[in-house]
Amino acid sequence: MDKTESLLAELTDAYGPPGHEGEITRIFENHIKDYATVEYDKMGSIIASKKGSADKPKVMVVGHCDEIGFMVSEITKNGFIKFIPLGGWWGHVALAQRVMILGKKGAIPGVIGSTPPHILKPEARKKVIDITDMYVDVGVRGKFDITKKLGIRVGDVIVPDSKFTVMANKEMYMAKAIDNRYGCAVAIEAMWKLARARHPNTLYSVGSVQEEVGCRGAGTIAWQVDPDLAIVVDTGIARDTPGIKGDPVEQLGGGVSILAMDGSMIPNTRFKNFVTDLADKLKIKYHLTTMRGGGTDGSRIHLSRSGVPSLVIGAPVRYIHGHNAIICRKDYDSSVKLVVEVVKKLDAKTVKSFTQN
Repeated sequence: MDKTESLLAELTDAYGPPGHEGEITRIFENHIKDYATVEYDKMGSIIASKKGSADKPKVMVVGHCDEIGFMVSEITKNGFIKFIPLGGWWGHVALAQRVMILGKKGAIPGVIGSTPPHILKPEARKKVIDITDMYVDVGVRGKFDITKKLGIRVGDVIVPDSKFTVMANKEMYMAKAIDNRYGCAVAIEAMWKLARARHPNTLYSVGSVQEEVGCRGAGTIAWQVDPDLAIVVDTGIARDTPGIKGDPVEQLGGGVSILAMDGSMIPNTRFKNFVTDLADKLKIKYHLTTMRGGGTDGSRIHLSRSGVPSLVIGAPVRYIHGHNAIICRKDYDSSVKLVVEVVKKLDAKTVKSFTQN
């Protein structure tokens, strides 16, 4: 593995559902502390800063640390575990998957189960099983007190159990939590590269918390940093798989996704045009995209205080919000390069021009 693969493997293999991102922020800090000053906000988000040739503008590059997961909501007398989602889950992708329950006595393996289809009525087999009808089986039988014996309690979190894998096509990576350890890794690598390069601003590489449950950490980091501009790095949706109609501009290997709009934010147009013009000039592969629903940390950041010019960039990813997503290394590398080259150009005059009438 090279340095990037090792970073992505460490970040994606680690567990960090909303509200429990401590392991991820520790990894983030370990990889960035030699290049920047590190602090945390009171929500637990990590903020790493490095002054370039000027204090301002303050440029914030953000990836969120949390991944989708579940929380234990009920334990039956026979030791089966009912749960509620932390983030967006679709029943089809959760069922029959391996998970780890992070209890008081450590991580306990289990599998998500439901009533076997063989004994369901024909009408029921045609429906997506609801999360409320699922449970985690940790392999016990009879009356078994898993709170006492395994240390599992209501409120404990449950995470997908899946390891980072370099696929047969070596430029493709499969892992859980690419949404959004990809963004964390880009923020870290951008700091690595800019530590050795001139930039006319102060760079903040940030790992936010609790994005999957309402972009909560984004609100506190924006308040604490008070940035002049923000680049939010998050995952896009690849449309190059069977069953999706239309011309798939969002495909693995398609370059950086630049979001023209999502359900929670319209980016600063001048900043967006500045980024696309620079990408054209440097021949960095990208594509513009839209998303009708959903949102990112940009939803909170761009509304902070008197407003923050913001843009969301990403990479096309297959099967996000599941146990095994797939990303292309070329898209990741393009993301890092674009962020680094943009930050190098963001002096006070340029940033001011994005909002000056």
